[in-house]
Amino acid sequence: MNLSDLQNLSNNFTNTGKMPVLFLGHGSPMNAIEENQFVQGFRKAADEIPKPNAILCISAHWFTDGTKVTAMDMPKTIHDFGGFPQALFDVEYPAPGSPELAKETAGLLSPVLVEEDHHWGLDHGAWSVIRHMYPEADIPVIQMSIDYTKPPQYHFDLAKKLHKLREKGILIIGSGNIIHNLRLIDWRNLNTVGAGWDWAIEAREKTNSWLLDGNFQNIIDYHKQGTSLQYAVPSPDHYLPLIYSLGLKDKSENLALFNDELIGGSLSMTSVRIS
Repeated sequence: MNLSDLQNLSNNFTNTGKMPVLFLGHGSPMNAIEENQFVQGFRKAADEIPKPNAILCISAHWFTDGTKVTAMDMPKTIHDFGGFPQALFDVEYPAPGSPELAKETAGLLSPVLVEEDHHWGLDHGAWSVIRHMYPEADIPVIQMSIDYTKPPQYHFDLAKKLHKLREKGILIIGSGNIIHNLRLIDWRNLNTVGAGWDWAIEAREKTNSWLLDGNFQNIIDYHKQGTSLQYAVPSPDHYLPLIYSLGLKDKSENLALFNDELIGGSLSMTSVRIS
């Protein structure tokens, strides 16, 4: 794709004021169909920002060798979980895709080779939260995968290349969980808001402090930050979407936390708005 082609694709999206960026702690798939304070927080976040022309979601649940973007006209709703009630499997989120946005995203990330994918769809890291924000499913949604072969600094730097999309009315959402250790869930307090093991409380305090102070390097270098972060991030899949959202922040912008709670001992719902 040459620069002329890229400009033509850009013209499909109306210039807007710079869109905010979100990181959403998506938690259990059941949040897709339950009514609780967290889904209310997702709705409130949508109400407080302009309606986007399209959405680009980086979800913890699309972890690939290399980088891919969904490029189909109508992405399927992926029920990538098991052991939940049938009502959850019955949910469909029929938002359109955007092959044009997929091409523009791939172009912006050059020289990184980005595969335009026609098989994936929208996994629950995307649709379980977006359906609360935009229930009419009238906004095009694409997903970008996370290359599991690359370190956190790579993802932070890659995100910066997507900045132009914010000026085209594209809402970029990272969807994961900052603290996400399923092996250490406190099953007795699975749905208890505020329940956290000592290490989870410490990890939340540390990461919140770094977020609010703008100390993103400590967040990028989480593996160097002691035992509590090692427990909080036993694998990077749910953590790296936060890195993408932070990579899109300008120095002059504000960062605010919402849905900032621990649940089940070893999970956090902490979410971030950058604007």
